[in-house]
Amino acid sequence: MPARFAPILFGFVLSSLMSFVVSGISTFRNAGPVDGFFSLWIGAWLLSWLIAFPIVLVAAPVARRIVNGLVRS
Repeated sequence: MPARFAPILFGFVLSSLMSFVVSGISTFRNAGPVDGFFSLWIGAWLLSWLIAFPIVLVAAPVARRIVNGLVRS
């Protein structure tokens, strides 16, 4: 994959992992260890990821600028 796609790939991987973990924790807290937990989790994760991916693509450059303004070179 060409390097120019690195920011999009980074956003894809980051949003996938973070939404997977957070949706799993939220699903477990709300439903507990019930039958069909994995199906509930995957359903919650998919919706979370569909929202998280575009947000990460927009928010990452903003976060980088904020961090660059807070640290010394």
